[in-house]
Amino acid sequence: MNMNFGKPLGFWNFAEQAPDKVALVDPQGREWSRGELLHRCNQIVHGFRAMGLEPGDSIAALLPNCAEYVALNLAVTQAGFYLVPLNWHLAAPEVAYILKDSNAKAFVYDESVADTAIEAIKAVNFPREGVVTLGKVEGYNTFENLIAGQSGATPLDRRAGMVMFYTSGTTGKPKGVRRAMMQVDPDMAATMMTMLLMLFGIEPEGDNVHFCGSPLYHTAVMNWSSSSLHYGHTVVLHENWDAEKMLHAVEHYQITTAHVVPTQMVRLHKLPAEIRAAYKVSSMRHMLHTAAPCPPDVKLDIIDWWGPCVYEYYASTEGGGTLVNSEDWLKHPGTVGRPWPTADIKIFDDQGHEKPAGEQGTIYMLMSELSRFEYKGDKKKTEKNRFGDYFTAGDIGYLNDQGFLFLCDRKIDMIISGGANIYPAEIENILITHPSVADCSVFGIPNDEWGEEVKAAVQLTPTDQQSAQLHDEILAYCAERLAKMKLPKSIDYMEVLPRDPNGKLYKRKLRDPYWAGRDRQV
Repeated sequence: MNMNFGKPLGFWNFAEQAPDKVALVDPQGREWSRGELLHRCNQIVHGFRAMGLEPGDSIAALLPNCAEYVALNLAVTQAGFYLVPLNWHLAAPEVAYILKDSNAKAFVYDESVADTAIEAIKAVNFPREGVVTLGKVEGYNTFENLIAGQSGATPLDRRAGMVMFYTSGTTGKPKGVRRAMMQVDPDMAATMMTMLLMLFGIEPEGDNVHFCGSPLYHTAVMNWSSSSLHYGHTVVLHENWDAEKMLHAVEHYQITTAHVVPTQMVRLHKLPAEIRAAYKVSSMRHMLHTAAPCPPDVKLDIIDWWGPCVYEYYASTEGGGTLVNSEDWLKHPGTVGRPWPTADIKIFDDQGHEKPAGEQGTIYMLMSELSRFEYKGDKKKTEKNRFGDYFTAGDIGYLNDQGFLFLCDRKIDMIISGGANIYPAEIENILITHPSVADCSVFGIPNDEWGEEVKAAVQLTPTDQQSAQLHDEILAYCAERLAKMKLPKSIDYMEVLPRDPNGKLYKRKLRDPYWAGRDRQV
């Protein structure tokens, strides 16, 4: 692939050029200059090299959002290591599995998750000398000791590193998405990482400020935050996401870019009018979202409120994808866009036959040389998810006659009732717009006559109480907007739905108990 990027970008170059400019505002509100973050990043490289790590080795991280996490990522990607981000909600056996599967040579964890980390360390006999704690945990080396006395100078023999994310494991054990190290220097690799920003029309440096309020262990969150640093932008990092706190940050720091998911857009949408009116959001130029279909009514409201700064894209941990701006989305409501340059989308049936425009099937995306990957240690899964140079993340959708992609749902979540395909996302998009519904999920449960029936799980707003009257109102609301076959046959009312801090719903935790002891065909 011939790509002419011109002068390489990269955080390290920007830090050398303007070391006093603010690079990062951490969750405690401390401002880190580019020079300070570069110094810390270089110390980490020297510290791990002193531990004996070599290019190609993996470092696992079980950390909350913090400056050290950002610096660790910058260190790894200029020293030829793999960074393996771990979800800090995982149980000890899950952490242990990834530690072993990733062949990690070092493990960095925060003292807040010490019990889980130590249990995982013991389960796989992880070498004590490879463990680094952020904070003090008796018997283990600390992050402060790792960098103590280490030089902040640029390390010799710099080489590009990679982040190896693990899939969420919705259909089994999580799999590491491992790509070969790019045979380029770190500055060029960082420049390549900023391709998506370029495609959205985002400019380097200037007065750009990126907001990150979601966990860095997520692929898109880590990628957008690090790409923003490599593009010369300041990053404002929160430990967790809160709708009003985001509005405050947008006004206070004059945020220009942010990455959100539909769940967060719903929470913004449902804020009281007086809170929405209390903050200015005019600085925002690019509000980017992905991860799941966004209810069209919610997105329409966000565009009306924030202006035509809302951009959507479709991709996965494995690669991508498509993108769409506000103007094109308003012309084609519900679309996730058309393939970006160098990308391509095809719709196949289960036999590998390409479907024409307007017909649903499994979505497949073209792998470029940059996005080519394998599932670590799982050749069968790697090959199963491909037709030639195209791979799938397991989503169902279709292309219209102008090449715009529309998502229906994940294949594994599709409900087959009486031979008809029912897509939970369509029902969820209706349910979530009811004023008493704070969150919802729709899934299939066993039905001896029809195979499956539609079940909903609903989290009510704090001001609403479960009652027979409200239940009937919710069903009537759906009946006015959905075909009879799509209506929930029953609703479970829950205090809170099982989501992680980035809004990802663990639907299997809702669905699996109903299928205990029974086979579900997907």
